[in-house]
Amino acid sequence: MSGRLIGFIVAFAIPLVLARVFSQTEFGTYKQLFLVFATLFGIAQAGMAESLYYFLPFEKQRPGTYVANALLILLGCGVLVGVGLWFAREPVSTLLNNAAVAKYLPLLALYLALMLLAVVMEIVMTVRREHVLASASYAATDIARAALTVAPILWIADLYWLMLGTLLFALLRCAIALLYIVKAYGAHLRPSASILRLQLVYAVPFGVAGLIEIVQVNYHMYAVSYAFDPAIFAIYAVGCLQVPLVDFMMTSTSNVMMVNMREKMREGDGKALVAIWLESVRKLSFVFFPLVAMLLLTAEDLIVLLFTDAYRASVPVFMLWSVSMLFVALLTDGVLRVFADTKFMIIQNIVRLSIIVISIQWFLQRFDLLGAILVTLLATAVTKAVALWRIKHLLQVSITDVLPWKALAHALLLAALAIVPALIPQMLDAPIIIRLGLSGAIYTLSYYVMLLSFGPLQAEEKTLLKNLTRNALLRLHRGGEKATA
Repeated sequence: MSGRLIGFIVAFAIPLVLARVFSQTEFGTYKQLFLVFATLFGIAQAGMAESLYYFLPFEKQRPGTYVANALLILLGCGVLVGVGLWFAREPVSTLLNNAAVAKYLPLLALYLALMLLAVVMEIVMTVRREHVLASASYAATDIARAALTVAPILWIADLYWLMLGTLLFALLRCAIALLYIVKAYGAHLRPSASILRLQLVYAVPFGVAGLIEIVQVNYHMYAVSYAFDPAIFAIYAVGCLQVPLVDFMMTSTSNVMMVNMREKMREGDGKALVAIWLESVRKLSFVFFPLVAMLLLTAEDLIVLLFTDAYRASVPVFMLWSVSMLFVALLTDGVLRVFADTKFMIIQNIVRLSIIVISIQWFLQRFDLLGAILVTLLATAVTKAVALWRIKHLLQVSITDVLPWKALAHALLLAALAIVPALIPQMLDAPIIIRLGLSGAIYTLSYYVMLLSFGPLQAEEKTLLKNLTRNALLRLHRGGEKATA
């Protein structure tokens, strides 16, 4: 998580720079291009990259074969998707309601193919428990991407130069990933048709489930893009801001949770399986619940500070979008993947996609841009409830034990109460950066004090939190003394 945090903080700066360099129409075009990338990047993996989390923890004799098979399939999928993008340039630009998209799609196709090959690197590192190396890789990747994306447009403010910079980054990342894989497995990096069949039995249903999930996750973005011009889409895309902390913490926690649960499953320790799941959800709630509350509190100042006053219209969208982060703490997909319950994942994602497709037009007409998020929230709530019902049976627990209900309610209450003192700076007639800093600091301190005083923490967790705080303050004090000296 530390590696992802560093990387995401740096990568988070990319749209902040672009929003100031590009017009809203150009910025909307950039957002549309990388919406296409994000959609196809997940689909084109065909479940092969993620299948390594399932197979490698068990495999001791031929792990390189599983990795080699994954690389070959990813290469093939990258070529197919790239060719498809080339021939579908015009239909894709029509779908996005933006003719300017077509000329950038060939570059995007090549970028996608290179990134697909490199995706297995951190997965292998995590499974091999090379956590420090994986952390450094995540950080270095996003730092390099930010540098090579932003540098060209500071020289020439043109989207074409931005695409060239991202392509150079993809070449470097792909080369490093392949070098690492070859070094890790060497002569054992040989494909096998028999093992490939085993992987495909797992990966194909998982890939289908992933395809449906990716489509439903991004459908609202395509619906808004089709219904509005690129400038309005830019407003909506800014409102759907991806907060770095959410993705890196959810993904990292889920990945480690899956590896640990698979190991306990191999040992036949059912109680440990349940404990790992409950602890993962409980601890994520301590971060995500207060994060959502603080984002709601500071939404207007945050959007204007990051993206300028030109994007003030994004604030209501961002506030509603922030509420969706509450569901992220429920790592239901991770548990379903541990049990290889891909058929249920497919059904679950079809239900969610159906709700969105059937309802989104009415929601857009009734609530304008907010409607796209409202229908997504509705679909997410329904499918999370269904997934928890399924997990209850997989873990063989009662509905009262499928989640740490008391701890979740406790964390939500503390997150809401901490808003009260943090409202005071919002009433001040002060610069945005001052109001934002004071509100964030007061909220964080209030939540921290309440969490330590009467929060749902175990004794060792309170001790750990106090020690972390004490060490951080000591480092700050020593740094201040050195600066003074």
